[in-house]
Amino acid sequence: MLGKWKPVVLDPNLFADENFGDIVCFEELTEYELLDSSKVVKGKGTKRQLGDVGKEELNKEEEDEEEPSRKNKRKKRIAKEKAEIREENNNSEVDQGETSADEDDYQADESQHTDQAEECQATAEMDATKQTCRKKKKKKRAKKKVLLAPEEPQLPKASKKPKNWTADASPRASDKQGDVNAWKDLFVPIPVLQALSYLGFTAPTPIQALALPSAIRDHMDILGAAETGSGKTLAFAIPMIHSILEWREAQNHPNDKEEEVLGVTDKPLVEADAQTDFLEDKAKNIHRTDNKEDDIDNGDDEAEESADFGCVKVLENVDFLGNSIISGAKSPAVDKNRPLLGLIVTPTRELAVQVKHHIDAVARFTGVKTAVLVGGMAPQKQERILNRRPEIVIATPGRLWELIKDRHPHLSNLRQLRSLVIDEADRMVEQGHFVELTQLLELLNDSVYNPKRQTFVFSATLTLIHQAPTRVLQKKNSKKMDKESKLEALINKIGLRGKPKVIDLTRKEATVETLTETKIHCDTNEKDYYLYYFLLQYPGRTMVFANSIDCIKRLNGLLTILDCTPLPLHANMHQKQRLKNLERFAERDNCVLLTTDVAARGLDIPNVQHVLHYQVPRTSEIYVHRSGRTARATNEGLSLLLIGPDDIVNFRNIYKTLEKNEELPGFPVEQKCMTGIKERVDVARQIEKLEYHNSKAKQHNSWFQQAAEAMEIDLDDDLLIGGRDREQEDHMKQKMLKGMKKQLKRLLSQPVVKNLMKTKYPTQGGKLQLPQLPVATSESALNTISKQRQKKKSAKKVQASNTRL
Repeated sequence: MLGKWKPVVLDPNLFADENFGDIVCFEELTEYELLDSSKVVKGKGTKRQLGDVGKEELNKEEEDEEEPSRKNKRKKRIAKEKAEIREENNNSEVDQGETSADEDDYQADESQHTDQAEECQATAEMDATKQTCRKKKKKKRAKKKVLLAPEEPQLPKASKKPKNWTADASPRASDKQGDVNAWKDLFVPIPVLQALSYLGFTAPTPIQALALPSAIRDHMDILGAAETGSGKTLAFAIPMIHSILEWREAQNHPNDKEEEVLGVTDKPLVEADAQTDFLEDKAKNIHRTDNKEDDIDNGDDEAEESADFGCVKVLENVDFLGNSIISGAKSPAVDKNRPLLGLIVTPTRELAVQVKHHIDAVARFTGVKTAVLVGGMAPQKQERILNRRPEIVIATPGRLWELIKDRHPHLSNLRQLRSLVIDEADRMVEQGHFVELTQLLELLNDSVYNPKRQTFVFSATLTLIHQAPTRVLQKKNSKKMDKESKLEALINKIGLRGKPKVIDLTRKEATVETLTETKIHCDTNEKDYYLYYFLLQYPGRTMVFANSIDCIKRLNGLLTILDCTPLPLHANMHQKQRLKNLERFAERDNCVLLTTDVAARGLDIPNVQHVLHYQVPRTSEIYVHRSGRTARATNEGLSLLLIGPDDIVNFRNIYKTLEKNEELPGFPVEQKCMTGIKERVDVARQIEKLEYHNSKAKQHNSWFQQAAEAMEIDLDDDLLIGGRDREQEDHMKQKMLKGMKKQLKRLLSQPVVKNLMKTKYPTQGGKLQLPQLPVATSESALNTISKQRQKKKSAKKVQASNTRL
């Protein structure tokens, strides 16, 4: 490359905000030439100017210097060969003395010809040795590069941070390969079998073993209900991939039988060794791309954004001499005839991202393209992703319906859908939730209905019946619902036509056997004590659920002051921060995630040890899904309910719906610890309250000041919180706040109880084994408190109605 760098003059006003303090200068490279290495003339430029081309020329000069010594060796070797030939000729003349002179002349001429032939052969051998020497040098350089490079240079270095919060679903081929013979009778396509082998999935789960044959072979609609963590995602992902491969083969080979082309026959897996070897070779050359923190889209989108931001390239007056680079070349065109074949609708954004990761892992050898459409991300970026025409789209109802209304070309023809998945269906079709999904289902089942479309409906609580109160049933003149009526209503709501296959693998208790369920009865003000006690006494990966966002914000401030380093997660947060907090929670062994029910369904966060219900959930379905974040895939876990007077009604409804035969055991608490715990938490509460009021006051005052500046008016001090007259009072509050922080720091530096051993809570078969230690408040006392509160509320209502009259 030949050219010059020229400085770019910048406007000094750009540096007024001091945001470009680290920038030294800008330069642009114009009027330069990109030279082909085969056309560079020797000595055209120096090594610095020509770069790689100059290095190649210098190597050629070194080879030319070595040529004289090679020529001398060649001459000696040729002379030696000539001498040997003459000796052989002389010996033959002695043995054949009867030959005539004519024959001697003929032999002399022949020897001359042989000498010439030998000389030509020697020159040819010399050229061959020269080429081999060059090849050896290149091989030596390549070996040096290989020694300096990692074992697989085509793969980039793995990021320290995980791509997502799920377990590592893409181990390297050399690390783990499993025997997938247990999958071959389920009619799984060969590329998916290869991916399952790389993932180490040697055997299917019960829901997968029952769903895959009916979905792939019989092409039936599936309604599946199984426990949390039972592998429901692959139960619908593998049939979707199969239908896409089937569609491709039908397009490429319309006269062939699709089942034979895909290998979905009764032939054993051994007959497909040639294809599996090809897939293994292909797997070694797959380029992995690291996801950015804010990028949850396809790997193709990562190619759009450059990873190097070191300089700005300005291409002007460029002369391309080589044939390998063409000015104005475009990237390979996207197949405009590729339709949308699979659609997955999920209730939460995080679940949509997780489903995409799982499908990409299983479809790694198929070339199936996926995309995620969720709220909280840039719509323009997601439109660009749809322009690449992915075959599978995973979306939340709101953003999907928004793009459908905008009439995006890739979403315009939903009649070509081969697969439709409603994940967590009982939540998705609840009355009053996800109005966009109702409109989407009406659209799919009316004008764009495809009779070949296959529908999958999955949930852990698909057959769980949550009865409405008797007074509500009497008021609406409705009957009690059972499993059959619920499934029938769900089928009509989604628009299934025909008789689907129903797979129900849920237990009577609706929770897994390895889950330990416990409770603590306490007053509402004491919940903070027991929460902090549990986090202090039993460290680990813990999820704390609450019913409201305000409660999560308050707990976040309180636990931050107590040095518990919590991570919040709720609907009012930005999507980037939500995904980042999930990744941090999955990375740390001892961490607390404070979340609402937005993280209750479907998320597969590895090794979650504890689930704490700071507030009892309103329905039994939410309780099952919350508790299902732990004790996944035969692992053990703990679910702890903090039950206050306001939670008694919800707890009884859950207990009745789940048909618990035994009463939940109380969690053991060391009462001698509670004195120190209460002292710490009380000080932290005061600090949190003062900081909350200060932040509110700052927000209030800043809003009024900005409004006054915009209207160009003078602001009255009476409108501000803590005006000039209250400066002394604010100074006293700040001084008191500093004193309380010092006191809390001293308390945190001391142990709560001396010589207190942190022991694991004793469990066996999902039950606590040691005798329960007493807690502060009994269940009977809470019942009386709740009754008193209900009486007070009813008295207030009567008093309010009397005042109105």
